[in-house]
Amino acid sequence: MDQQLTHIALVVKDYDDAIDFYTKKLKFELIEDTHQSDTKRWVIVKPKGTCGCSLLLAKAASEEQESRIGNQTGGRVFLFLYTDNFERDYKNLLDQKVTIVRNPKDEDYGKVLVFSDLYGNLWDLIEPKKN
Repeated sequence: MDQQLTHIALVVKDYDDAIDFYTKKLKFELIEDTHQSDTKRWVIVKPKGTCGCSLLLAKAASEEQESRIGNQTGGRVFLFLYTDNFERDYKNLLDQKVTIVRNPKDEDYGKVLVFSDLYGNLWDLIEPKKN
């Protein structure tokens, strides 16, 4: 049997704020928003045009979970967003007033910058070098 990584849980403070950030500022698609109880929803977002891994936006349900919001990896870059058009997506980040943590830089593997999401999680935006 083949395996596939389908979702990465991202602990958030508020479902609607997180949905707004990812769909409006990063232009992700809202794939699902199903209410499971008065306090829990199954919320999935992913970059447009991809059939790969998606984010499961999981609202913190305890103090311990709340303490992880924005720093799920101890300050390291957490998520890596590949693009086919770095300048377009960089301009969008600037237009949407997304915090750029490290300015664009050319590396051996491609063009990269680091930005933070609405909670402070660090992301790499990468346009891989073409062979």
